[in-house]
Amino acid sequence: MGIEDKAKNTGEDLKGQAKEAAGKVTDNERLEAEGERDQASADLKQRGEQLKDAGKDVKDAFDR
Repeated sequence: MGIEDKAKNTGEDLKGQAKEAAGKVTDNERLEAEGERDQASADLKQRGEQLKDAGKDVKDAFDR
C-alpha cells in the first residue's frame, strides 16, 4: 500500500470519526451515520489495498 493511499484512508477515517462524534454531541443522527459510513469506506479501501499488496507478494514468490 502506498503512503499516499494510507494517508488518504487515515484522513477519511479521522473525518468519519469527527462527523460521528459531532453527530452524537448534537444529536444529529444523519451526521452520525455519515461519519460511520466514512469510517467503513476507509476500512474497506484499506483492506482492498492490503489484499493487493498480498497478491503482489504471492506473485513475487512464484516469480522467483
